[in-house]
Amino acid sequence: MQSNYLITKEGREYLEKGTPEKRLVEILKEKERVSIKEIENVLKEEGWIAINWAKKFGWVEVKDDLILLKYLPKRFEIDDALKSLHEKKELKNETLEILLKRKLIIEDKEDIVKKAEKQIKEGVKFLTHELLASGLWRNVNFPKYNVSIVGRKEYGGKRHPYMKFLIRIREKLVSLGFKEMSSPTIELEFWNFDALYQPQDHPSRDWTQTYSLKFPNEGKLPENKLIERVKKTHEDGWITGSTGWEYKWDPSKAARLIPRAHATCCSARTLAINPETPSKHFAIRRCFRPDVIDATHGVEFHQCEGIVIDKNLSFREMIGILKTLTKEIVGIEEIRIKPDYYPFTEPSVELLAKHPKLGWIEFAGAGIFREEVTIPLGVKDIVLAWGIGIDRLAMISLELNDIRELFTRNLNWLREKEVLV
Repeated sequence: MQSNYLITKEGREYLEKGTPEKRLVEILKEKERVSIKEIENVLKEEGWIAINWAKKFGWVEVKDDLILLKYLPKRFEIDDALKSLHEKKELKNETLEILLKRKLIIEDKEDIVKKAEKQIKEGVKFLTHELLASGLWRNVNFPKYNVSIVGRKEYGGKRHPYMKFLIRIREKLVSLGFKEMSSPTIELEFWNFDALYQPQDHPSRDWTQTYSLKFPNEGKLPENKLIERVKKTHEDGWITGSTGWEYKWDPSKAARLIPRAHATCCSARTLAINPETPSKHFAIRRCFRPDVIDATHGVEFHQCEGIVIDKNLSFREMIGILKTLTKEIVGIEEIRIKPDYYPFTEPSVELLAKHPKLGWIEFAGAGIFREEVTIPLGVKDIVLAWGIGIDRLAMISLELNDIRELFTRNLNWLREKEVLV
């Protein structure tokens, strides 16, 4: 009931003269802009009250020592509320809260006591605002409660454990001085394969190994100079010192569009824009490949791509970086390293980590970019490169036995799983 509230002395002054912000707007209606000093002279100590509330409501803006009218309100809610309360009319709870906050009204203590006494007479089961405000709760014999009974568990909102894992990796790499790379999800085969010295007849470019777009099926290739360098490198090695792949390179195949098959295309794009030396770069990107879905494979996955560029780098330094990352991100002390082959790196290795149930699983491929990759892209320095199957490391970190559980809808697991800080 509105009778629970009484208008204070300050509220009655505003009821009579109008709120400071209303009086400020009325001054600005005549002049549109006035100085702060002038408002202080007219409204005295209420000047800054008027300015602050008018700014909060979006009616005025302050530039240097001038106050400018931005918007002329059609009604003044606080003034109308005080008038309605004076006339014993109902008000919204939100409006009452503003009036209480501004100390323009107070609760009627007599009514609070009457309500509390009525509640006591009818029997009290719960602690109420009236009992607390009146102090009459001291006179009530509340029913006893068994505090040892476990109550209903409440689940607050939180990030998905897997998303938090990816965020933690990104933060770690940024803290180590890596700059984030980017590339479109729908990518040219040129950046996904050709710029990485992957021949156009390579099995991984077959429709059974890579998704393709039906429409549009082609995109725009980059500048002709870069295309020509990559073309010559594929056909005869150009100036790289190799013999190339010895076939006729087809620009129409390089222009085909595909969903990104690996995040290494981010590295190719970054190298092509002449990055600083030395520098470190990374990308965590969603990739897509047709595959047989099982405990460690999916048709969509995240890859954490990384490159380090410098004049004097060794393969040993790259292994050190990867060991540091796996130890700090997942807590893995021991990894296995095996020789491997990739068209774009030499030497190349694969890295394995031990899963409690699945045993040793591959989680990364790494190597030094071949000159057939770096020279056509305009880079003369050494480039260490790796691609981490970050989903597999997430399985170890989050104690999951199936990669598909990263995208589970199991509410019990999502509620109970601790989110890493």
